[in-house]
Amino acid sequence: MRVFAAKGFHGSRVGDIAGEAGVAHGLLYHYFRSKEDVLETIFRETWSALVSDTVRIEHAGVPLREQLRRFARIYLGSWLMTPDLVRVLVREVARSPEVGDRVDEIRDLFNALQRIIEAAQARGETRSDVDPAVAAWIVYGALEEILTGWVLGQLPSEEEDVERAVATVVEVAHRGLAA
Repeated sequence: MRVFAAKGFHGSRVGDIAGEAGVAHGLLYHYFRSKEDVLETIFRETWSALVSDTVRIEHAGVPLREQLRRFARIYLGSWLMTPDLVRVLVREVARSPEVGDRVDEIRDLFNALQRIIEAAQARGETRSDVDPAVAAWIVYGALEEILTGWVLGQLPSEEEDVERAVATVVEVAHRGLAA
């Protein structure tokens, strides 16, 4: 992850990754077929954890506003905890159709967000005329673009900026969905 963050995917060599990991070049090939496989593994593990967190939020039994806040806090909070990982995911994985085509976890995340919104509709918390699938993509898209702004240095990204971004996305999304 650190090698990809520093050199970019295309600028990285398998030898760079092995050196950073402190293992022999050949040993890396014992676990990964290629640097593409390394990138896919990083993505899959990260995304699987996000899906698990989202399903936990889905079943928390709290109102939609709090579910949105928890999801946004986890997603945007990753910038404070693992900025190199976020850089790799935004610069390399998010723009890589090959990885996206092979990873089912992408669909799982959007399905969980969609179910969260559908459940809020069933509880009467949100408008019934909003398409839950599109709304899930809107929420995710807003968060993804904020991370992109941080990675590209176009948005302030200190801890208080992250908290302000979480609050803003939740407020805008919740008001737009509110019954």
